[in-house]
Amino acid sequence: LTSVSDYHIFLKLGKNRRAAMIDYLRVVEAALEEGIRPRCHFEDITRADVYGFVVPFAQELLRLSEESGIPVKIRLCDTLGLGVPYPGAALPRSVPKLIRALVDDAGFPSEQLEWHGHNDFYKAVVNSVTAWLYGCAAVNGTLLGFGERTGNTPIEALIIEFISLTGDHRGIDTTAITDIKNYYEQVIGEKIPKNQPFVGSEFNLTRAGIHIDGILKNEEVYNIFNTEKILRRPLTVAVNEKSGTSGIAHWINSYFSLPPEKRVDKRHPGVVKIYKWVKEQYAKGRNTDISSEELERKARKYLPELFISDFDLIKQRAYEMAAQLIEEVVERPEIRSMDPKQQEPLLERVEQENPFIQFLYVVDLKGRKITRNITRPEDRAKYEAIGMDEDFSDREWFIEPLKSGKVHVTDFYTSRITGALCITVSAPIRNEEEEIVGVLGMDLRFEELVKAEGE
Repeated sequence: LTSVSDYHIFLKLGKNRRAAMIDYLRVVEAALEEGIRPRCHFEDITRADVYGFVVPFAQELLRLSEESGIPVKIRLCDTLGLGVPYPGAALPRSVPKLIRALVDDAGFPSEQLEWHGHNDFYKAVVNSVTAWLYGCAAVNGTLLGFGERTGNTPIEALIIEFISLTGDHRGIDTTAITDIKNYYEQVIGEKIPKNQPFVGSEFNLTRAGIHIDGILKNEEVYNIFNTEKILRRPLTVAVNEKSGTSGIAHWINSYFSLPPEKRVDKRHPGVVKIYKWVKEQYAKGRNTDISSEELERKARKYLPELFISDFDLIKQRAYEMAAQLIEEVVERPEIRSMDPKQQEPLLERVEQENPFIQFLYVVDLKGRKITRNITRPEDRAKYEAIGMDEDFSDREWFIEPLKSGKVHVTDFYTSRITGALCITVSAPIRNEEEEIVGVLGMDLRFEELVKAEGE
């Protein structure tokens, strides 16, 4: 990080320009000596003194790069999104002038420049494309534009723009944009604005009557491009009294970006029930289109198999967190030793760091516990010896890791010992020869695990 504006140099770092540059160059020299290719982030460049600091600093970096034979990269960070795409604007805000100052005046190679934009003034995309056009070889982006404050340049926008500018898709599968959108919504649980270009649920939905008339004559009249071919998102028309079951099925398949194997037919019972509800609305005197929000609520009611519930998302995240925790612990040499004297102190530390753990324990290949139940200090007297003489070789959490060699997470159950809603996560323990020699088990209080995941 090599901040270049006076705001950062004087107010954040507490230095002057000369001291900051000396420190920056010292770090770059050390990296080059180790054979590392540095990338210097010119943070807050759109508020920097371009010819008083930025260009001289870039020239020094170029000198070090040429002396070492290792290319140094510069990332031009429009940290607050203040850049503008106008060549007639003044420095430091003019993106065209910034790029040319570094290429023409500092002599820095275009292929070693990157642009990193923010969307505070709705200019992330246009500034990124401007940087490209004026000689910046690379542009940074994020999926769906997620990022600090108002976000960064959306990668999907850059992909479409790149193809538009070059006329060559270079083998890019643009339908992956829809797969990414579905993953964010259905797995991560993010809410994407319905009118967000390319990924919003209504980005290609038409509800204006005059537009619908044109679309019925020829889709190309109002569809922005072949959204079915490029994004696997067929054109969508708002539902009204004339839509029929075919129109409703089409709306569902398009609005939710359903892949071919999951698309619903007009005869689906859920579609028929939604159509019946739509007809009732207009029979009561309604004269407006059915909104997407209304249809989504009905779809969730009558076609629940299409959706992952909020509870299922919580379960999934909890399972992932539990699996990650046990994967880290089971690889520790103390656990692999199968020596209870080494295992128990480590398990006690793990329990202390993760208060959602009810019990930790290790069993051998006979299904017998070789450690105490590691639990909270206040519960030790009550629970630590439970099951020490019990055979667990018929339990799912014991059998599955031995069969698959992988982490196993059980479904919910109510602990017969504490009465808490729990899941058990277990993993095979391997020795130095990678032979399975036992199973590590963790009983986790689900409610407390979910709270920890949220934090």
